[in-house]
Amino acid sequence: MTTSPLFPGFDGLMTLSRREGVDIRPTLLRVLTDLYVQAAQHSSDEKRQFVELTSRLIDEVDDATRAAVRGRLAIYPDTPTEILQKLGIKFTDSDLPVSTEEAVSSMSLPTEPAMVSRETQPGMAPNLAMQSADAAEICELFFRGSGSERVAILHSLADTPLKASPRISPTRAARAIEILEMAAFAADVENFALELGESLILPARLATKIVHDQGGEPLACAVRAIDMPSPVFQRVLLFLKPEFGTSVHTVYRLSRLYDCLGERSALVMLAAWRGSSMAAARAKYRPALYDDERQRVRAADAQMRPIVQPGSAPLPRTGTDGSGR
Repeated sequence: MTTSPLFPGFDGLMTLSRREGVDIRPTLLRVLTDLYVQAAQHSSDEKRQFVELTSRLIDEVDDATRAAVRGRLAIYPDTPTEILQKLGIKFTDSDLPVSTEEAVSSMSLPTEPAMVSRETQPGMAPNLAMQSADAAEICELFFRGSGSERVAILHSLADTPLKASPRISPTRAARAIEILEMAAFAADVENFALELGESLILPARLATKIVHDQGGEPLACAVRAIDMPSPVFQRVLLFLKPEFGTSVHTVYRLSRLYDCLGERSALVMLAAWRGSSMAAARAKYRPALYDDERQRVRAADAQMRPIVQPGSAPLPRTGTDGSGR
């Protein structure tokens, strides 16, 4: 299937959704829907690809995700007919989707209450651990995506069952916020990245990549994980990097994203960053196998073995007086 410019890189997410241990299909369906409704109109190729991707996911997600997607697509005027029929959305006389209230009221209620997904049950926090390889792939898709795709991914992480990183200690977070603001006032990007990596327990390479990202979405997500106040984040944008501070549109866009970004989304992405760094470390430092060590020891013993074996030559006889008789 040819990937259109509307959904670049989502073949990797489809592969990730089929792996064992991580059920990312609800998140993937929400991301695809959010990206689709952002544009007023779509070409026939984009509609065809949207139908191919979502039709395989609608039947495999939980009821809460399906209801959320139905609500978004019911009020969107350019929703494909195949998806409307699959979601059970009826048409009005003007051949447009009905409103969300009418779509929900027209649905037949099940005779038994449907099972609520794990992430929507009250008092039950999502605790599905993220594998390091999957975390690396999520990070790659996030950094490779455009601004709108990154925003959609971040907002969709709030509903994913993936386990989030623990909150940063309030004392450590307050100290980090003070140091980060001082570094931003001095335009000291190097020390800013160093402090950010230490406070979030991230390698220096990844922290530098987050700070130097041209879009700014990773930076907003990173400082949201330490619960930086919104006015402080705005001052960081104004003083840290000239490409941010000299653009009113960039400051406004990132400030608006920061105000709408939830803490859970930032902590889930932090868990993905930490998992990706573990995957990179494992790939770089491969532990030696016990068989490798054993083969190396055997080879060394074979080289050090003496030519004359013990007992093959007579030992010299000595007398009691040491005369050799």
